[in-house]
Amino acid sequence: MLPSLSTRRRRVLKWILLTAAALFVAGAGAVAYGYTTTKIPAANEAALAQNNTFLYADGSLLAKDGDVDRENMPLSRVPEHVRHAVLAAENRDFYHRPAVDPVAMARAGWKTLRGDGVQSGSTITQQYVKNLYLTQEQSVTRKAREIFMAVKVDQQMSKDDILEGYLNTSYYGRGAYGIQAAAHAYFGKDAEDLDVSEGAFLAAALNSPTAYDVVAHPENKKMVERRVTYVLDGMRKEHWLSAKGRKAAGLPELTEQGDDRGLSGQRGYLVEAVKSHLIDSGALTEKELAAGGYRITTTIQKPRQNALVKAVDDELVAKLSDSRKADQSVRAGAASIDPRNGEVVALYGGRDYAERYVSNATRRDYQVGSVFKPFVFTAALDKGATTADGQPIGPDTVYDGTSRRPVTGFAGYSPQNEDDISYGRISVQRATDASVNSVYAQMAQDTGPKAVRDTAVALGIPADTPDLNAYPSIALGPATASVLDITSAYASLAAHGQSHEPVFVKKLTRQGDEVALPEPEQKRAVSREAADTTTSVLQGVVEDGSGAAAQATGRPAAGKTGTGEHNRSAWFSGYTPELATSVALFGQDPKTGAQTSLHGALGEARINGGGYPTRIWAAYQEAALKGLPVTTFDLQDQEPVAPIVPPTEGPQAPVAPEPTDEPEPSREPETSAPPEIPDADPQDTPPAEPDPEEPTEPEQPDPAAPPEADL
Repeated sequence: MLPSLSTRRRRVLKWILLTAAALFVAGAGAVAYGYTTTKIPAANEAALAQNNTFLYADGSLLAKDGDVDRENMPLSRVPEHVRHAVLAAENRDFYHRPAVDPVAMARAGWKTLRGDGVQSGSTITQQYVKNLYLTQEQSVTRKAREIFMAVKVDQQMSKDDILEGYLNTSYYGRGAYGIQAAAHAYFGKDAEDLDVSEGAFLAAALNSPTAYDVVAHPENKKMVERRVTYVLDGMRKEHWLSAKGRKAAGLPELTEQGDDRGLSGQRGYLVEAVKSHLIDSGALTEKELAAGGYRITTTIQKPRQNALVKAVDDELVAKLSDSRKADQSVRAGAASIDPRNGEVVALYGGRDYAERYVSNATRRDYQVGSVFKPFVFTAALDKGATTADGQPIGPDTVYDGTSRRPVTGFAGYSPQNEDDISYGRISVQRATDASVNSVYAQMAQDTGPKAVRDTAVALGIPADTPDLNAYPSIALGPATASVLDITSAYASLAAHGQSHEPVFVKKLTRQGDEVALPEPEQKRAVSREAADTTTSVLQGVVEDGSGAAAQATGRPAAGKTGTGEHNRSAWFSGYTPELATSVALFGQDPKTGAQTSLHGALGEARINGGGYPTRIWAAYQEAALKGLPVTTFDLQDQEPVAPIVPPTEGPQAPVAPEPTDEPEPSREPETSAPPEIPDADPQDTPPAEPDPEEPTEPEQPDPAAPPEADL
């Protein structure tokens, strides 16, 4: 006879209960065993942080990144509002909850699975244990050890002692370990003198130390403001900050500290660029690199690095005068890349890292000006674009070069040429030689601004570059790509359209074991025909245009000059078959850090890309290639480009004078201010970012004012 339904249910329930009890006992036993067998070891090397050794490409010593910048501070000397800021950022229930918070860990795990990014859910005690005793390895075993050790540490140490240890072992960026070193690195003061805003920033920086340094990464300012707001709002919510104090607090001003750890001159700029590359490429995490012990062979070639520094010193620094106030605002940045493989062989970040650590080679806050124009022409060729009347775009295509001529197909935008010169009917070759704004804005519209943007990105300009917007004004260079970014894109042209991700590291080892490096990305950015035709046209800029000073290398060269709006930047970017290099000058107030005009610097009315930047470029390229055979560009499917002489009759006859080293100052271009901001200065108003899904030719007037062009 079969048992009744109720009997079967009782048996199933009994089996479930017995199984659950067995699993509970087994789990409890495992936890007990794990807790009993887990020992607290001596502090690991991550907490003691070794030096990293940086080598030139030939294996000679470049730099060591110094002793660990750390000075332990007793908790009693750390202001209460600073402690509260850290708690608000990392663990608000620290003093009232156990060392491990299962709910927070479960919540973090769910968010990670949901795709919100990796979440840790770790308490301050767990982070302290990880900093002091464990590695940054992401594994179940490491996490289990962290939990057991955190519980034991929580039993053996007071909450104050744990918080003190956490504040002194955490990494805050700028090479600073511990709250005291961080206070000096960012604000030039002792930790006990930090105000509420400064404490909130340092607490926020714990989340991502390098990215949150808004002096080195001004593009991240909004992200940092959000994090600081989160910290301050948390302090207010926990009643650690009054309403008045909350209202007065915000993102503080950071100092531009020098570095006194033996990284003076160019070494500091090189080391920081290499470290950023290792982190950004995923080769190492920030904490792994900060732990030290790595031997890093870079791609920097010592002879070429020395040649670049000498070129800047001889052609620029030696000519700066203390008696000219404008000269104190001149900053120089340069980068040089091997087009065959993307290796960065030389980099110039500034006069001295110990005096000013922000690298002019990698910063992304100055307009690139007309060095962007070759990307427009390349896009037109690669996409097979035509003019409004159906003519294929090429070197001999004729455009109307009249200054302030409205862009056909885009209402309300009439770019002005430099010095308001009208060139009449002019070929693309001559328009490139003379950097004619009206021609290139129309070409961008004919090609499609989005196609221009996509081509620039494919060649090597980062997609998140500020002001890289799909409007006709993109042709005139309002985007603020770095010198290194522009060099990478020009290297793609030199490599016949093959793009290579910039590379700084050839080999990475630790304790004798080689560490695998990610394979750098390489791809075909544009067709070889498009790249080679662009090279042919850019040769004309050097032979018969604004880049004539580049002829001093005595080698075939291609390049383009550029000048940013209000003459705040001046550029020359170019290449020989062997080497792509960019040189830029920036105007920056030495006291406030604000961008300033280069007008009056070096005793000249205006600094153009064809002057000092091109002369520095030529001096460097000549020295860097000394002893190598002179080679010509291997251009395929090219017809000889004969410059077309524009007509000299009619109302639109060109009135351009011959280029000179010291042109007369230009008037600033006039553009219409955006209708929604009637009081805005049209030349300081950035364009709105178009929706990438929208048509490539927006119907609204372009609100971006073009930068000045240059001759």
